[in-house]
Amino acid sequence: MTGSGRLAGYTAACGREGERGNAPARELLYPIPFMIDATSPRAGPGRIGHLYEQVAGRIAHLIDQGALRPGERIPSVRKLVRQQSVSISTVLQAYQLLESRGLIEARPQSGFYVRARRWTPPPEPEILHPPDRSQKLSGASLVMEVVGALSQPGLVRLGAAVPPAECLPTHQLHRALAVAARRQPALANSCDPSIGLPALRMALAREAVEAGCTVSPEEIIITNGTTEALHLCLRAVTQPGDVVGIESPTYFGILQILEMLGLRACEVPTHPNHGVCVGELAARLRRGRIKACVFMSNYSNPLGSCIPDPQKEQLVKLLAQHNVPLIEDDIYGSLSFDANRPRAAKSFDREGLVLWCASLTKTVAPGYRIGWAAPGRFTRRVHQLKHTSSLGSPMVTQIALAEFMATGGYERHLRNLRRTYAQLIARMTDAVARYFPAGTRVTRPQGGHLLWVELPGNADALTLHHQALAAGISIAPGPIFSARQQYRNCLRLNCANPWSDKLEQALAKLGRLATGLVRA
Repeated sequence: MTGSGRLAGYTAACGREGERGNAPARELLYPIPFMIDATSPRAGPGRIGHLYEQVAGRIAHLIDQGALRPGERIPSVRKLVRQQSVSISTVLQAYQLLESRGLIEARPQSGFYVRARRWTPPPEPEILHPPDRSQKLSGASLVMEVVGALSQPGLVRLGAAVPPAECLPTHQLHRALAVAARRQPALANSCDPSIGLPALRMALAREAVEAGCTVSPEEIIITNGTTEALHLCLRAVTQPGDVVGIESPTYFGILQILEMLGLRACEVPTHPNHGVCVGELAARLRRGRIKACVFMSNYSNPLGSCIPDPQKEQLVKLLAQHNVPLIEDDIYGSLSFDANRPRAAKSFDREGLVLWCASLTKTVAPGYRIGWAAPGRFTRRVHQLKHTSSLGSPMVTQIALAEFMATGGYERHLRNLRRTYAQLIARMTDAVARYFPAGTRVTRPQGGHLLWVELPGNADALTLHHQALAAGISIAPGPIFSARQQYRNCLRLNCANPWSDKLEQALAKLGRLATGLVRA
């Protein structure tokens, strides 16, 4: 099987080829020159770029010049590896980049082909500017209504942001669990002393280096997922009635925590690509009401936005000037489509005011519920709260994950998962462009597995939610992501599901329902 065949087999992302052209498929048989011209339209002026960008740029140039025509097969992964003396990983990154740009498509058990139709992604949503007044929260009942419906059996699950079993290293984790129980039976069934297993905290401290953070194992507190980490950190830095700055839109779980703790929300405008607008936040901070902020720094839920590193540094400095803690939710940071993980805002923290939260639930083991917090100057307080709220986290799963990370399984899995999600995001975006009503806007995330869709006109996402459920499809409607239940014409789609005919048919049906609402 070719490298591309293995990729298609692993991801199951290519269960149906895209729009097919009439040109007969033929593979390019002549070698592709390796180095690209700096003037290539794909290279950028005067820029050679990374190795995978060089490979992608040359193929893109051949497509632009007509040397590779629509429907023609481009060289297999293994053939290009031999021709260019590069690694399989380099070629796969190049093909991933070309696919995300809509230049090529993967076909199951066949390889990669030039797309029959040159594709331009839909425009991005515009920034909404919510009022700068704080808001008492009261949306828990709506969230529970929507979330409860997502668990109905037989649904095509586009609503819940949970990776499916096909994308997870389940068998490897089962082996790690068995090893943990066999080698350390007493420890596996012991009570966690609340701060967490030393071996796992050490592994997480090493992973923190990838995010630009220097965090010691003693600064890391293991939690029951990111949700508990956020909950504990908010309790550590706020009192009931305090105002908390949040993105708009933001993850509905954050809104639920704020409501439960009796906190008020101040929504800050958020760019679909670059995250929270620091200038807008500065204006709100000058009024002196915000006591803490909760922001998703990398590939946020639901927008998929990623705050650029210089803006992260600016954000951390701004909050330090006002002595306002930042609770950073970095749960998707490891899922960058690029080879380099973006830095965490924590990496710019010099005052201990950033409480860094993340977990392994979106990458490896959603069922294990293992997350962590590195709370900076608030570590002692968060530790106390953890001890009194849940005492500790399951020990056997901590041992298994520490083993999985120590043997290199985590990094190998992440590399595959990033390629998978990049392909699935590209295919889902293409499907939305084809099936949804004209004027639909879609975000362009460069990591994670979520898409934010803005429908034209007065289409109501809650109505679409009910109609879709009746048709066997779940979505996450926009109002649950806002303290004021705004974004009524928006929805979030989970792109982690392996591609299949059933999934594409569900998207086509969802598009027809959305079109009906727009016309009404």
